[in-house]
Amino acid sequence: MVFDDPLLEGFSRYQAQYYGGNSVLYSELSNGQHPSTLVIGCCDSRVHPPALMDTEPGEMFVLRNVANLVPPHNMDNQHASVAAALEFAVLQLKVKRIIVLGHKKCGGIRSLLDGSAPTDSALGRWLSVAQTAKEAAQNLQRKDPSGDPYEVCEQVAILVSLNNLLSYEWLAEHVANGLVQIDGWYFDMQAGALLGYDPVAQKFMPLVSSMVKSP
Repeated sequence: MVFDDPLLEGFSRYQAQYYGGNSVLYSELSNGQHPSTLVIGCCDSRVHPPALMDTEPGEMFVLRNVANLVPPHNMDNQHASVAAALEFAVLQLKVKRIIVLGHKKCGGIRSLLDGSAPTDSALGRWLSVAQTAKEAAQNLQRKDPSGDPYEVCEQVAILVSLNNLLSYEWLAEHVANGLVQIDGWYFDMQAGALLGYDPVAQKFMPLVSSMVKSP
């Protein structure tokens, strides 16, 4: 079959990999999914969690939104997609790990810090979840103008989301009882490195070091 659509060509390759030959993966997945990890990532097209971690279909449950944010628990929000995804992943799929995956050069965080999204817009209201991250970055800028306020805001926004995860009482109980582990990771796409938040050191530390040589 001849395609002139690159997306259809891509699906054809996917089909050959997972449905051709002796592949049994989707035969098993058709009976249900059992992912071990929920990744809350940004919808930035450059940051694709399954590709970053080289996982197969069925291994990872992925929730993506602008700037990888987790709003705090709110009983009055009857259409909370993030809360619904958390409940589905933890209470029904029984994932054992939640990773909030932020990244360098995040357009959503840049919009938050620059104030380019009107506060009364859907994007502005969404980004307000990370208002404390914006304030932390602004404080840094006042103290150290040579620092990178965008990177600070990106990383602090991850911490905001980690704290907000624990505002869901049932999830906090799962974490306290050792049933679920939560982590904050930061993908430096420029360096090709992965950092993780160390609560003891209270900063992001290298998990997988860069392969990019410094100029």
